[in-house]
Amino acid sequence: MRPIRKHLLRPDRVRRVPGAGWSWIDRRFVREKAPRLDRDAILLYFFLAAVSDKDGLSYWGDDGIAAHTRMSATAVARAREELERQDLIAYDHPLYQVLSIQDSLPVRRESGPNAIGDILRQMAEGRHSQGGVQ
Repeated sequence: MRPIRKHLLRPDRVRRVPGAGWSWIDRRFVREKAPRLDRDAILLYFFLAAVSDKDGLSYWGDDGIAAHTRMSATAVARAREELERQDLIAYDHPLYQVLSIQDSLPVRRESGPNAIGDILRQMAEGRHSQGGVQ
């Protein structure tokens, strides 16, 4: 299969940084964070990123967000709570801040072995508890 060669489809419509306003989405959000979020939380994140200033701040009210995103006020509140739990936004009524995405650290599972050393140690302990090495 031949690699796709990128080329402008509409050279007359290349995006530019706007003269007024500021917005961007960190690609890590799409790769690492969005797959763990429900649809409303993704929509709220995109909306907040679009309306925030260069520091990620905005002060849109729930009613305005609900009207623009076509979500209910309850759905906005649930999505906001999910984004806060995932450490993607900070909220202190009426202020929102879209936060920088932290580098992902390896997640240590709550149960089960995590490293080859743990696996070997568990195997050795299992043999000893069964009456010795066979």
